[in-house]
Amino acid sequence: MKIAIYQSEGKPKKIDDNLESLRRAAISAVEQGSRLLICPEMFLTGYNIGDAVFNLAEPLHGPVLQKAAAIARQTEIALLFGYPERNGADVYNSAILIDRKGEIRANYRKTHLYGSEEKRLFRPGDAFVVVELEGVNLGILICYDIEFPETVRALALAGAELIAVPTAIMEPYCLVARLVVPARAYENQIFTAYANRCGHEGDLTYCGLSCIVGPDGSDLVRCGTDAGLMVADIDRADITASREINHYLTDRRPELYKNPIMGRILGSDE
Repeated sequence: MKIAIYQSEGKPKKIDDNLESLRRAAISAVEQGSRLLICPEMFLTGYNIGDAVFNLAEPLHGPVLQKAAAIARQTEIALLFGYPERNGADVYNSAILIDRKGEIRANYRKTHLYGSEEKRLFRPGDAFVVVELEGVNLGILICYDIEFPETVRALALAGAELIAVPTAIMEPYCLVARLVVPARAYENQIFTAYANRCGHEGDLTYCGLSCIVGPDGSDLVRCGTDAGLMVADIDRADITASREINHYLTDRRPELYKNPIMGRILGSDE
């Protein structure tokens, strides 16, 4: 399956403009043969928008998401992007997967909130998601989530072959895009697709560096710091080949990880 990542600056609090940007990116991705387009964290509204998130958040089947579903249906490409989800009085930093028929296939709520501002604005999610899309088992994380090795390992053990990550990683944390994301792909023998923002938003400068990484940890494509769309093929045979060489998943010893017993420190008197 061919997939696309869209690295964009976005327009804070301008949902209609961001929907139009989504439509144009979807058309371009389809023209390049892609079946899935992955966009950044909080793509519809902007990430660094403070309390405006409370007014712009909408429920899972709200009117803005219906417009996005229409884009997926009209362009015939699956879409994955971030948005603020309202559920009663609670707001979540979420990512929605809409298939090429315009049907909602998955909705993931960010489980690991970054910093005091995210924790003030959002409630954390409490479940992971793996869904089959176009013959590939897709796991979804958001930004900070992938910095915890446990999250990616949990998805890999649940059968994920591709982990898509809408993100809004900012300076000075660019090493996450350069080092952590490829490491997560390599240590689990899966594909990772990391779709970041670029440019400036308020007092934040985003790193860009969006990438699609293969199960051997090498970049299939990687953006620089400018806006743009990049495409790569996801071949499940690459996962099989990688797992024939590296046996991390089968060589695990989970009985040690649940209740580790620390051995005696050499040289101690005990």
